[in-house]
Amino acid sequence: MSIEHNSGIRNIAIIAHVDHGKTTLVDHLFRQSGTFRVSQEMKERVMDNMALEMERGITISAKNCSVRWNGIRINILDTPGHADFGGEVERALAMVEGAILLVDAAEGPLPQTRFVLQKALERNISIIVVINKIDRADARPAEVLSEIYDMFIDLDAEDRHIDFPVLYAIGREGIVKKNLDDTATDLHILFDAILEHIPAPSYDTDEPFQMLVCDLDYSDYLGRLAIGRVVHGNAHVNEKLVCVKEDARTVPLTITRLQIYEGVVFAETPSADAGDIVILAGIDNVAIGDTIATEEHPKALPRLTIDPPTVSMEFSVNTSPLAGRDGTIVQASRIWERLQKEALRNVGIKVERKGAENIFMVKGRGELQMAIIVETMRREGFELSIGRPTVIYKMENGVLCEPIEHVFIDCDEAFVGVVSEKLSRRKGKLAKLINHGARVRLEFFIPSRSLIGYRNQFLTDTKGTGIMSSYLKGYEPHYGDYATRFTGSLVADRTGNAIPYAIFNLEPRGRMLVQPGDDVYEGMVVGEHNKDCDLDVNICRGKKLTNIRTVLKDENVTLTRVQQLSLEKAIEFIRDDEIIEVTPLSIRVRKIILQAQIRNSKTTRILAKAAPTAG
Repeated sequence: MSIEHNSGIRNIAIIAHVDHGKTTLVDHLFRQSGTFRVSQEMKERVMDNMALEMERGITISAKNCSVRWNGIRINILDTPGHADFGGEVERALAMVEGAILLVDAAEGPLPQTRFVLQKALERNISIIVVINKIDRADARPAEVLSEIYDMFIDLDAEDRHIDFPVLYAIGREGIVKKNLDDTATDLHILFDAILEHIPAPSYDTDEPFQMLVCDLDYSDYLGRLAIGRVVHGNAHVNEKLVCVKEDARTVPLTITRLQIYEGVVFAETPSADAGDIVILAGIDNVAIGDTIATEEHPKALPRLTIDPPTVSMEFSVNTSPLAGRDGTIVQASRIWERLQKEALRNVGIKVERKGAENIFMVKGRGELQMAIIVETMRREGFELSIGRPTVIYKMENGVLCEPIEHVFIDCDEAFVGVVSEKLSRRKGKLAKLINHGARVRLEFFIPSRSLIGYRNQFLTDTKGTGIMSSYLKGYEPHYGDYATRFTGSLVADRTGNAIPYAIFNLEPRGRMLVQPGDDVYEGMVVGEHNKDCDLDVNICRGKKLTNIRTVLKDENVTLTRVQQLSLEKAIEFIRDDEIIEVTPLSIRVRKIILQAQIRNSKTTRILAKAAPTAG
């Protein structure tokens, strides 16, 4: 064995909690490294190139790019900060030797900070800590640094990991400095720290070519693209290799195009060396976790290991009376094909068929991840129905266990009472309370199922000022049942159009979800009932006309404004006997069983109250 290092390359990931400034920092790395010309126009958050990422202001999938500094190419992986996309972080960390841990100078380490750091320590990679946003009025960098040390110790980090370099940053201005009192105007200190503290990729000169596939892409001209890091050896264009599958089966292939990252775009290269992150074209049958190796030595690398999913959701064909009006793709086979394609690229989800029916079970990390998949399919022209997210239970030593979340809440002191009361009703247990003056930090242990449908209610209770985040603590014995919703549904009892006169008379019964003129059908949920039971209503009823016309008889109908039901709000709203009808133009809530006579039968009510089972 002869170990050498490729000193011309550094591979790093930028990891942090959501909204701590990762993508903004990458923008300034591009500007100050010379990747973009001074006169070249560059949009903000250039790495967030998906439409949903730009709309929501979050990173959804990990992306690769590179910059050059002092003649060394630095491959950078920008990772998501939301816990639901943790699989993307785990996939990105498999390609790097080091990571920049970005922490907000005011908020400090939050749940996803702990999660990504734990994954980085498990892979034994080097860490550079950057305390960002030190220009905030409520910044407390000294306390945050102490909390970071505590987090490293809690995660049983080795001494070499705890002895990490610390830098301070104002990410939006592109400034990094070693000490708070220093004066700096650029990111040169960060570039130099990467070259100094992140080791160059190592490889064994005696080993043949091996590359671990960590991501997939598709080109209309080149077909499927395999993205990964070359672990040993080197490869050339038109070289014949094999793809080693999960069952040790080998599939022959020929590299038709070999590319590397130059900035945010691909650049062709005749060969790839050990330690580099490359893009291979000419591979049809490949999956994330496969190994690309030589024909003479088809030796597989350890496959990627991703934490198992904790939430499942049913996807099915849209069977409502309004099906097929908006979407162009409605067939079950097309939906199944699209979900399989999603599972191929997204290592954090699994898809399964549920029996012989046209129902597909998608398992993932959280409701936001599910909502992103559904919203993406909706924009592609799909029509489908989705059910309420349910947690995945386990049986351990004959005991039913469920996933438990460690929830962190940051809110004003005035809202501590209402937040604690609501979470206690949902089987939450208070673990810690820290008062920072005007703001209070609360920590709860609570079942994952209890957070489904609570986030919007939390924002209402805290008047939009509260911050809530969480990470999976593990599985514990079932905490017991609780009331998931204290209101019922107003359900249309016939097909037609919503009439203003009928809506006006139904408003005292609850909050309406449809507007005048909207198409409705029997079994469609048209509003939220004030009481905890469902109520069948006639929303199509018009005013009875007579021959008498007077000013006092004909009153003007003024309706309360209807708040548009978004996909996330609909997922949080529905109960177990309801599903969401998703089309490119509409989001409707309906009962699983449309006919009122069948739906209200005693047998159906008993089936709706089935106890949770392990799955």
